[in-house]
Amino acid sequence: QAFFCLLLCIPWGSSCPPSCQCTERAGAKAVLCSSQHLQEIPKDIPRDVVLLKLDANSITRIPSNAFRHLSHLEEIDLSGNAIEKIDRAAFRGVAAGLRSLDLSGNRIRSIPKEALLALGAKLRLANNPWHCECALQEVLWEERLDPDSVRDITCHTAPRQEYVGKPLLQVLHAGANFCSVRQRSTDVAVLVTMFGWFAMLVIYVICYVRHNRERSCGHREHPPALPGARGRAE
Repeated sequence: QAFFCLLLCIPWGSSCPPSCQCTERAGAKAVLCSSQHLQEIPKDIPRDVVLLKLDANSITRIPSNAFRHLSHLEEIDLSGNAIEKIDRAAFRGVAAGLRSLDLSGNRIRSIPKEALLALGAKLRLANNPWHCECALQEVLWEERLDPDSVRDITCHTAPRQEYVGKPLLQVLHAGANFCSVRQRSTDVAVLVTMFGWFAMLVIYVICYVRHNRERSCGHREHPPALPGARGRAE
């Protein structure tokens, strides 16, 4: 952190996004766009930036490939925005070197797990209106969350009212498992589908048997005339 603080003090002369400040130290570059009323992520961020601060703006969405050309990024700060949607490929291209990703203090209710795949970054997700569900639980299990921010991940909404307003960790420690609820729902859907196919098969067999029986009865009621009898009648 001290290293990144030093970056704030030394300006560099290459292109810099409007309303942003750019600094450099020992070849490492920082782009500082804090509190600039930005509504989207700037398009003209230099490719060799290491630290990108976009906090305290009005950004509402992180689109696919928003940082794909920034392969040197080590830290992204998007805290204190109005982010509601994060695309599945939002962080494609920065997974390898990214060490810190701050999404705290936004309006995020859910985040696609695919957006965080292969990220080795320490995540800050606190102070968002989270919907506690299986996807969020899997993020908690599989991703590297900042220990200081995990306690502030609270269930704004949840499948059960008793979880609302409580920290996610507290809910999980009490024995809740949102993924098992989804698994049960999937199992029920599979059983209903199988029952539907079985019922259709039974109905088909019943109709087939009934149809053949009616045809058999019709033959017995109208037996064909024998050749000898037809000749005598003539």
